[in-house]
Amino acid sequence: MNRMIPLAIVVAAIIAAGAYFLMQGNVTEVEVTQIETPSEPENADAAASAIPDMVLGDANAPITMIEYASYTCPHCGSFHQNTYPQLKADYIDTGKVKFVFREVYFDRFGLWASMIARCGGQERFFGITDLMFKTQAEWTRAGEPVAIADELRKIGRIAGLNDDELNACLQNEESAQTLVEWFQTNAARDDINSTPSFVINGTKYGNMSYAEMKELLDGML
Repeated sequence: MNRMIPLAIVVAAIIAAGAYFLMQGNVTEVEVTQIETPSEPENADAAASAIPDMVLGDANAPITMIEYASYTCPHCGSFHQNTYPQLKADYIDTGKVKFVFREVYFDRFGLWASMIARCGGQERFFGITDLMFKTQAEWTRAGEPVAIADELRKIGRIAGLNDDELNACLQNEESAQTLVEWFQTNAARDDINSTPSFVINGTKYGNMSYAEMKELLDGML
């Protein structure tokens, strides 16, 4: 089983390569979908409070669903292309589900993608996330880290971000470290060891078909 990349390596790599970030050091595989649940960091509360959750739907919905996903996870890409649109139409947009998206970092590319998605703020986050999953097969296989970084930048530009904004977000060492600590905190607390995983009204579930998800959600309403 492949492990998530350690926090120290993530942060050191971000500041080592300037505009293209993480160009040096070992590259972890982008096809990984399982991790060892990390230990909660010492500054867990600070990390958890520093990073806002990205949320769709009615804040008072009877069901709260938290998805844990990696931008480089193929199963997550499949979920967002094939199942998520139905979930959104039937449950999120109708006020039945409050949907929370939380990122998992298997590798540096997933961290870059997260930093770009969050660079757009709450109002652009889910649109950028949708673009990243729709084009996942292209940008994750672009080749060298420089090429992958360029492809991610293109997605940011499509969403209306300019190069100055992208540079400011992607070269923010403190933000990167806090994001990884935030992920570690969430994964430890919710016992997340694979993606996609779902915490629905406090109970953890693994990946499932839309039919299985629909049956589960209908039983909670």
